[in-house]
Amino acid sequence: MPVASKCLQLFAKAGPTGKNDGMNVPGLVRDAAARLPEKIAFIAGDKGRDDRLTYYDLDRAVDHVAIGLRNLGIERGDRVAVAMHNVMHFPIAYFGALRSGAVVVPLNVMLTADEVGRVLADSGAKVVLGAPPFVDVVRSGAPPDVTVISTAEWDTLDGKGDAFDPDVDENDLAVLAYTSGTTGEPKGAMLTHGNLLANLRQQMAVPDARVEESDVVFLALPLFHIFGLNVCLGLVVLNGACGVLVERFEPVPTLRMIHEHRISILFGAPTMYSAWISVPGADQYDLSSVRLAVSGAAPLPPDVLRDFRDLFGVPIYEGYGLTETAPTLMSNRMTAAPRPGSIGKPLPDVEYRLLDDEGNDVELGDPGEIVVRGPNVFKGYWQRPADTERAFVDGGWFRTGDVAVADEDGYVYIVDRKRDLIIVSGFNVFPSEVETALVASPKIAEAAVVGVPHPYTGESVKAYVVLEPGESATEEELLEDARGRLARFKAPTSIEIVDDLPHLPTGKVLKRALRI
Repeated sequence: MPVASKCLQLFAKAGPTGKNDGMNVPGLVRDAAARLPEKIAFIAGDKGRDDRLTYYDLDRAVDHVAIGLRNLGIERGDRVAVAMHNVMHFPIAYFGALRSGAVVVPLNVMLTADEVGRVLADSGAKVVLGAPPFVDVVRSGAPPDVTVISTAEWDTLDGKGDAFDPDVDENDLAVLAYTSGTTGEPKGAMLTHGNLLANLRQQMAVPDARVEESDVVFLALPLFHIFGLNVCLGLVVLNGACGVLVERFEPVPTLRMIHEHRISILFGAPTMYSAWISVPGADQYDLSSVRLAVSGAAPLPPDVLRDFRDLFGVPIYEGYGLTETAPTLMSNRMTAAPRPGSIGKPLPDVEYRLLDDEGNDVELGDPGEIVVRGPNVFKGYWQRPADTERAFVDGGWFRTGDVAVADEDGYVYIVDRKRDLIIVSGFNVFPSEVETALVASPKIAEAAVVGVPHPYTGESVKAYVVLEPGESATEEELLEDARGRLARFKAPTSIEIVDDLPHLPTGKVLKRALRI
C-alpha cells in the first residue's frame, strides 16, 4: 500500500479551521488546504513510487501529528526532532510538530549516533519523529529520556481530539537548525516563525522568479537543510504548488523524473547540476518544462553554469545565504541575467555592508566581510550568549564570516572566508571538529585539517597527522577510524602522515602553509 495511503488511515477527520493570520509557519498548510483541498501537494516520485497527497489530506495528517504530540505532553516551546530523508512523512512531521507549538530540530541524516546524541542533548528535545533507516541511528544515540517514534509506529500517536491552531506568533521559535561550532560542539541557530516567513516573502518579491500555484517543484535537496526546509518546502506550501520528493539523488533517474513529472522549478546544489551535465548523452533528456533553476548551499562553478545552459537551454540562478538567515540573502534572480561567479544582489529588505578588519566600510572593489541585517536574520545561538554576542557587530549587523567584493553594477562576489570553514556539498565542516575526532585515535598525536578543491563536492577534507612516538599506521586505517567517528561528509577523503606540522610562535598550526 502506498505510504500516503497508509498514513491517511491513521488520521482523524479534521478539516481546516480558518485562515492563517500570517503569523506562524504551520498556518501555511491550513491556508493551502482551505484554498486548494483537492490539489496534489506532494508526490513521492523516485524509484518507481508514485504516492500522492492532497493539501486536504496533508492538513488532516498534520492535525493528527499535532494532536498526538500534545497528547504525549508536548507543550509550546518544547523541542521535537525530525529525523528522516525526503519522504512523504517529512512535511507531515515538520508541520505537525510546528502546529503542536513545538520547536523543530531537523537532524542531518548523515550524522553518527554520537553526533545525534549531542544535538538531542543540547536542544533538550523530548520526542524524535524518525523514519528508517536513519531512525535506527537515532535510537542508538538518543539520551534515555527521549521518546523516539518511527514512521512504522505512527499508529501509537493518539491523534484523537479536536483540531487546533497553535498559540504561537512570529516572535516564537520555530526551528533550531544545528551546525557544528568552531569548537566542534553542536550549535543551534534559533529561527523564529517570523524569520522563516520573512524569507519566504523576500523570495516571492523577486521579479519574474516566484513559485506559482501551477509549478511542479523538484525537492531533492535535503529537507533537514535550511535551504531545502524553508526555500523549497516552504515555498511549495505557501503557494499551493506541487512538490516532487526525491529520497535519494541519482543523476539519471532524476533527469527522467524531471521529464515524467514535467517539473518546472529546479532547486539544487552545484553538485547536482555538475552530476547532470556529466551524464553521457545528457542533452537527450527533455528539460523543456523547466522555467527556473536555482543553485545554493555552495559556490556554483562558472563552467557548470555555462555547460548546463548550453546543454539544456536553462540558466542557473545562483544564490547565497546561511542557516542563520533562514537562509537566502542574495540572488542572481535579483538581476537581469546570472553573472558567472557572482552571488547576485540582495533580496528585498536585506541590508548588507562590506567591512574591513577595523569595522569600517570598504571602498568599491575592495574586499570586506559581509555583514547583514533584515527580518530573516536569526535571534542567536541556543543557550550560547557568548557566541551570539560575537556573531553581531554594533547596530545588530550579523557577521557572515564571508569576504566579498562588489562591482560597479552592484553584483557581489565571494572571494574568501574569514572563518576556518570547509564546505562539502553545501554542508559546513569545521576543521576543529574533525581534528578532535582524529586525535581521539590512540595512534595520532596531532592533526590539522584543511579544505582542498574537489570537482564534484566543491571541497573535500584533507588531514595532516603526526603519529604518536612508536606508532605506525596506514592512511586507510586512519581513514576507517575517522569514518567511525564522523558523519560521511565530515570525514577526511585523504590523510597525509607527516613528521611534524608547521606552527606559529603561539603554537597554533600554520594552516596557510598546508594549503600551498
